[in-house]
Amino acid sequence: MTENETLALNHHMYTLKSSENTRMRNIMIERGWINSAPEVTKLLEHGYETFEQNVVTRIMRETPERVFLNTCPKCHKLARTPQAKQCRYCGYSWHHLTVAQFKLNNAFQLTGRNFFLIGQIAEGKIKEGQRIDLRILGLNKKPKIQSIEFALTRQDGKAWEDIALGINELTIEDKEYLKSIMPVRNPIDIIKA
Repeated sequence: MTENETLALNHHMYTLKSSENTRMRNIMIERGWINSAPEVTKLLEHGYETFEQNVVTRIMRETPERVFLNTCPKCHKLARTPQAKQCRYCGYSWHHLTVAQFKLNNAFQLTGRNFFLIGQIAEGKIKEGQRIDLRILGLNKKPKIQSIEFALTRQDGKAWEDIALGINELTIEDKEYLKSIMPVRNPIDIIKA
C-alpha cells in the first residue's frame, strides 16, 4: 500500500475503534493514528469497501508479480490462508510437496557465483535440485537449489554456521527485494523438484 493508503486504512480503523470514546479519539489524533488530511479522507469518500477495491485494483495493475494467491494445485480454487496446504473445496492435500522448511535470515551475491539465501533448516532435509517456494515472500518464483554450503556468520562477538542455499534464477530486482526484507520471520517451504 502507498503511504496515503496506509494512513486511510488507519484513519478508518482507529475512527471505528474510538467512535464511542472521545478521550480515546483525541489520543489517536494526537499520535497521528487518525489523519484527516484531505488526500487521506478522499480515499475513503465512497466508503471503506470501495477504498479496499481501489487498493486491490491498483496493486494488481502495478505489481501483479508480487501478489501470491495460494491456490489448490488440483481444482485451482483459492485456499483459505497463504499457508494452507489442503483445499476446502475439493479436499486435495499438497502437504506431501513440502520436504523441508527454511528459516531465512540473510541473502547476498558473491561475484561470479550463485545468489545465496542464508539461514537454518527449521525441519526436514534439503537437497540440491529441490525448489525454494518464494511466493509467500512476494516473488512468484520457485528457484531450484543449485548448491548447499556452510556460511560462517558473526554477530556481537559470536560466530555460528548457517546454511547457504545457492540459486541463480532471480533477476537483479528480485535479489534486491529479497535483501530488503531480511530477516524473514516465518520459515519458507522447500518443495520437491
